Amino acid sequence: MTDLHVYDTTLRDGAQQEGLNLTVADKLAIASHLDELGVGYIEGGWPGANPKDTEFFARAARDLRLRNATLAAFGATRRAGGKAETDPLVRALLDSQAQVVTLVAKSHTGHVERALRTTLAENLEMIRDTVSFLTGEGRRVFLDAEHFFDGYRTDRAYALEAVRAAVECGAEVVALCDTNGGLLPGEVAAVVEDVVATTSARVGIHCHNDTGCAVANSMAAVEAGATHVQGTINGYGERTGNADLLTVVANLQLKQGRELLEPHRLQDATRIAHAIAEVTNVPAYSRQPYVGSSAFAHKAGLHASAIKVDPDLYQHLDPKHVGNDMRMLVSDMAGRASIELKSRELGFPLDAADENDAATLRRVLAAVKEKELRGYTFDAADASFELLLRREIDGTLPAFFGVESWRVITDARGDDDALSEATVKVRAAGTRHVETGEGNGPVNALDHALRTALATTYPEIGGLELIDYKVRILDAAHGTDAVTRVLIETSDGTTSWTTIGVAANILEASWQALVESVTYGLVRAGVAPR
Repeated sequence: MTDLHVYDTTLRDGAQQEGLNLTVADKLAIASHLDELGVGYIEGGWPGANPKDTEFFARAARDLRLRNATLAAFGATRRAGGKAETDPLVRALLDSQAQVVTLVAKSHTGHVERALRTTLAENLEMIRDTVSFLTGEGRRVFLDAEHFFDGYRTDRAYALEAVRAAVECGAEVVALCDTNGGLLPGEVAAVVEDVVATTSARVGIHCHNDTGCAVANSMAAVEAGATHVQGTINGYGERTGNADLLTVVANLQLKQGRELLEPHRLQDATRIAHAIAEVTNVPAYSRQPYVGSSAFAHKAGLHASAIKVDPDLYQHLDPKHVGNDMRMLVSDMAGRASIELKSRELGFPLDAADENDAATLRRVLAAVKEKELRGYTFDAADASFELLLRREIDGTLPAFFGVESWRVITDARGDDDALSEATVKVRAAGTRHVETGEGNGPVNALDHALRTALATTYPEIGGLELIDYKVRILDAAHGTDAVTRVLIETSDGTTSWTTIGVAANILEASWQALVESVTYGLVRAGVAPR
């Protein structure tokens, strides 16, 4: 393993993201995922500053069993005019039982004088006193030099003196913070190079993404001599976020050959990124580098033709290195090669060289282009594409049930909430089923009625749950007469899939997507028609 620290600050800096609110249980779950990933350090929060973080460290000491990572507590240097040994927030850092303490300190003269309202000399003494006290108590101390790059521009000599003060008193690392996120890679590299050359500090880097350069700035810092990298999973953080630690690590390891994580742990990156997204309740970003669902997705027919020959022609690396996978998207941009590759991905080894398979591929391609002309989008609805493919391949789409009719009534009385009632008539297992369902909207009512009608014949649908519903008006110029696209995401508790419906009527589009979601769920479960 290289001597380069991977330091995660999701539980503190990442938790400052707008709309992200972590419970203590959430933080413990995320810490376990980070430990699985193999990061070196996990910053757990600021004990003493708020009850939640204090409780987190208490529970972590009792319940969290870290196998790879070291837990770090975050805090500040002592107050001006006081003593570290009697400062309650410094004592709280000791009480956290964390073996690593990361102190934030001022390195910008303007912040010292206007924010701390103290002298430059006293600020340096605050750094010395706090670092000396904590190291004397047996703690490893890292220091975050807040607003360092802006402070360096204002007064280089003082910014460097703050670094030296920490190192001389025993700080193992001084992380240079681009707190406002306004730097560009060239500036970062020049400053880091100077700090490395003129101090004895082990230099770290902590970047925010306000210029969109947090990852690039982190890379530039390492190139210039930094050996400690801070960031958050999925780039969480206030304003536009922090450096995405997964992207930084993957770039350093897979592009530059620096072994930061054991390869088998990096291969878990995609799973862990998505698992943490579930805990935070922040939807995973599909276009996130390396681990996003679209990171290795190909749509253009020209790309597919080349990928069919050699996947490396249109991919910068094998997605398996980060636990991701190549995906072929099917759309009106698709050529026959796209359909062929997508069919193989779904388990149907169609070969364009075979006459019968070639005819099937032509039919599927024609159907895709015709449907996308009407508003379908199969790159967002893989499950519906698989059902289309099965329909074109004789005998591979079971006939589970037939729809005779359906209708929905919504009854609103005065100011009371409207109630919807749906009636569905289907045939399954040779029997006609007529069932009614109520819901808090017409689609919810249709969903209940369809499930009730099929429950006796196919009890497996009891494990299916509609988890997302999206509507898009495709031709707003036609007003209420516009074509509507509906996407429904359904889960079986283990995975999820998306189906699509398109019609001039929003309920008709929703019904199409509902029927396909249930049909795909039964296919996926390996159920035979009854």
